[in-house]
Amino acid sequence: MKLVIAEKPSVAITIAKVIGANKRNDGYYEGNGYKVSWCVGHLVQMASPEAYDEKYAKWNLKDLPIIPDDFKYEVAKNTKKQFGILKKLMADKEVKTIVNACDAGREGELIFRLVYNKANCRKEIKRLWISSMEDKAIKDGMSALKDGEVYDNLYESASARMIADWLVGMNLSRLYSCLYKQNYSVGRVQTPTLSMIATRDETIKNFKKEKYFTVDIDCGGFVLSTERIDDENVANSILKRLGDNISVDEVIKKEKITKPDRLFDLTSLQRAANRYYGFSAKQTLDYAQSLYEKKLITYPRTDSRFLTGDMKESVNELIDGIDKSLYKNEANFECMFDDKGVSDHHAIIPTPLSLNEDISKLNASEAKIFSLIKAWLLMASADNLVESTTKLVCKDGDTLFSVNGKSVVKEGFYGILKGFIKKENKEVILPDLEKGDVLSIKSKEVKEKYTTPPKHYTEESLLKAMELAGTDEIEKGVEVERKGLGTPATRAGIIENLIYKGYIERDKKNLLVTHKGLALVTVVSDSFKSAKTTAEWEMKLSDIASGKLKKEFFLKSIEDEIKSLIKAYQK
Repeated sequence: MKLVIAEKPSVAITIAKVIGANKRNDGYYEGNGYKVSWCVGHLVQMASPEAYDEKYAKWNLKDLPIIPDDFKYEVAKNTKKQFGILKKLMADKEVKTIVNACDAGREGELIFRLVYNKANCRKEIKRLWISSMEDKAIKDGMSALKDGEVYDNLYESASARMIADWLVGMNLSRLYSCLYKQNYSVGRVQTPTLSMIATRDETIKNFKKEKYFTVDIDCGGFVLSTERIDDENVANSILKRLGDNISVDEVIKKEKITKPDRLFDLTSLQRAANRYYGFSAKQTLDYAQSLYEKKLITYPRTDSRFLTGDMKESVNELIDGIDKSLYKNEANFECMFDDKGVSDHHAIIPTPLSLNEDISKLNASEAKIFSLIKAWLLMASADNLVESTTKLVCKDGDTLFSVNGKSVVKEGFYGILKGFIKKENKEVILPDLEKGDVLSIKSKEVKEKYTTPPKHYTEESLLKAMELAGTDEIEKGVEVERKGLGTPATRAGIIENLIYKGYIERDKKNLLVTHKGLALVTVVSDSFKSAKTTAEWEMKLSDIASGKLKKEFFLKSIEDEIKSLIKAYQK
């Protein structure tokens, strides 16, 4: 008999139905040679410092650093019953094999292994690794289970991430709280993220706008302008020198081709949902997870924006099923597929099952996320946007005036995208002119303008910044998805945690640092609030997952850094 353990009850129920485990028991299903049960998130967690020594119940600088030789784990209080059920099922003599059916990713692997290890289970592990909750995907996955040891390195990476977070959080939170008599929470990823927001807000606060000028000429139907002029006297002298006419010095015509965006990974989906609907990263993840569990989309916690080559035929049928009238661009269609660009899971797309479902029954928010995912699949295989651009340059003495025009030659994918855009890019049609043509000046003026500060972070721009953080200082040729602060699956939680702890706050779409948040980033050492440091750590976690680096080496480097920092304050 096989014991199948899923991450959530809803997933366990779906799997149980597919494999014929239809008898309901307390905390699990049974039938057809299977028992199917579930975790409820993290059933097992790392023990708090006081579990090692009672003295750690009080926070004292002299007791730091806290670096156990062997880490302890404990069952979460609110999930003890379900853990007890799983432990009993694992010990059942009838059960010969344990199937890890938790979410197919780093955290899913960790959730299962913590329960398996805490239950002192030594039975054979098989791994269900799927990207869709459709019946066919589950059946195919169950018939092609992989040996659990294939994912040992992934577990090592997940374990290293968890221990690193514990070491940084437990030691540095206590360090800075004791030093500054404030209750501070320091996180391996959350503090560098907070630092980015605080730095941006300080830049805006200290920004001093600079005045500059342009000379504008209205030629009837379009306006020609100079480049930026810093001296108002120079601008006025140019204005006075102008006559009633100006001649065309150059007409530059080009064809601009814009390719459609790639398919969604989780981060790009969250960014789009924030841009078009104002959804937070967590809301988008929750809606996408629900759509996944309803079998309408593929696995959402992915860091890939490509599909595998063996999916071409099924994806072609899927696109035809969504919109038979779509004219597919073969080159763009082929660009969706790249085996090297897919690690654990491929890009997010609708499932074939979604073609037969009544999407109108979804709640409004889930429907919006589904519409985005469907549109991005159609756009990715559609024609390019082709525009004709014209730059008109006129000359008066040594001063150049110019205006840019554009018109759409072929709408392509933009015909789909504009359904999500509130403000469309309007065409600017310029008259058909040639070099030497003389234009009549209807009016002219000096325009006073000011430089503008950078914009506050929104969730869209912060997610992008987290994805790219530190990447300019890490070796080239490595996928962006493997760099940055956090992972696509964890970034939403990091943002929500910063808000929950009062370090940042939402102001409409903007994310702003609070006084409490600014105070924290002011006192934390540069290394532990540096995006570069954390991005390097994420790279090392990826190397552990791929077998290139040992967990112990990674953790020792963090332990040494913590020891060095604390020692500096204890002198």
